[in-house]
Amino acid sequence: MADTSKLQIAIIGAGIAGLGAAIALKHHPAIDVQIYEKAAELKEIGASIALGPNGMRTLERLGVNNALDDEIAFRNKSKYPMIYRHWKTDEIVSTDSHAGEVEYRHLTSRFYRAHLQEALAKHVDPSRIHLSKSFEYVSFDEGTKKLIITFTDGSTATADIILGADGIHSPVRTFFVPTSGTAWTGWVAFRSVFPLSHVAHIKDLPDEANHFWGPDRTLFVSKLGRDLFTVVGSYQADPSAPDALYKDSTWNSDGNVDVLRDFYKDWSPLVRQIIDAVPYTRIYPNAAAHPLETWVLGNGRVTLAGDAAHAHGGAFAAGGSLALDDAWAFAASILHVFPEDATRKPADAEILKALRIYERTRKPHTDRVMGVVHENNVKKLARYSQDSEPETDEQLRARIKSRVDPTWIHEHDVQAAFKQALAGEVADQVVVNGQARL
Repeated sequence: MADTSKLQIAIIGAGIAGLGAAIALKHHPAIDVQIYEKAAELKEIGASIALGPNGMRTLERLGVNNALDDEIAFRNKSKYPMIYRHWKTDEIVSTDSHAGEVEYRHLTSRFYRAHLQEALAKHVDPSRIHLSKSFEYVSFDEGTKKLIITFTDGSTATADIILGADGIHSPVRTFFVPTSGTAWTGWVAFRSVFPLSHVAHIKDLPDEANHFWGPDRTLFVSKLGRDLFTVVGSYQADPSAPDALYKDSTWNSDGNVDVLRDFYKDWSPLVRQIIDAVPYTRIYPNAAAHPLETWVLGNGRVTLAGDAAHAHGGAFAAGGSLALDDAWAFAASILHVFPEDATRKPADAEILKALRIYERTRKPHTDRVMGVVHENNVKKLARYSQDSEPETDEQLRARIKSRVDPTWIHEHDVQAAFKQALAGEVADQVVVNGQARL
């Protein structure tokens, strides 16, 4: 039950960003956090997920040390974040490297999504998570000065602040910004997670996270925690083509392993053995949206986190870390204007200031990520179009080696960005017409 005497923060969505934000705020004695999740049970939809050093550091900063354990976090023994192989020869063509000093516990890690969500959920009081609560709309009560959230089942909840962490197709985002809908990029992932025993018999099975690149598709394989293994195939279509395959497919829908095998029938014997051992696959059509003009919505009372804020489409395996950094930055911004020893609740102007600091901390970085992803998608469509010349092996190898260096994403320092945002906010406190602008 929400406590109206405290600062009420309603988080819509119990994914990585939502749980992370709740954890970051839970020690404040005068903040009441409630999470509203549309699912009937707390179960992560998806397969594998990667966290870079920034995400791993944020987990530690949040106190979620159980998620850093080798039991559920798989790290490459070589310490390379990613290893890139050739589709025909299996040879290592290139590797990613960490730019700065990275301690073992912060090395890029792969998780089964359900394991990571479970690790986060252990740090949240279950009574604060309300299931089967699908967001419908928000109104403002002039009498109580509270936001009234209405769910599709007709029930309501009150809040002073709303954090929309409800995913890439966020109903919260589209309620406040109706033009912010997503569009299919044409890329489809075929994901599966299964016991390692299915592939353990394969000679030369990669024992690290590997990304095989071919002329028209890729294949990702990796061990995960608790003796699991993941395979992620891909298919790129022209999203504007009326007859494009998977144009009408839905997220986490049943896939066909025979189709997957056909996609990789001309690849190396090692790849074909791995694909032949895949027991099932599920389809995840990739969607993206344009960057929002602002994350400060609802007259300064509403903001967004995770894919709801930056629907970039899943490139660079960055979504999990971006969500965790969002969660930390949102909480840090709230705690800046409303510290634990505060003697009163923050005024509207202070809440607005907090959301502006949060936006200033995160949006420039995520806008840059979205810009690079969009640029890569345009290049990918051009490369795979029917009018383009087939890529030579030399061109493929050059493309692998000249790929975007993702260290600026995976080693982003959210704490430094927060300090910079605070400094910028102070600089912006200028006098306009004799009045200070917060």
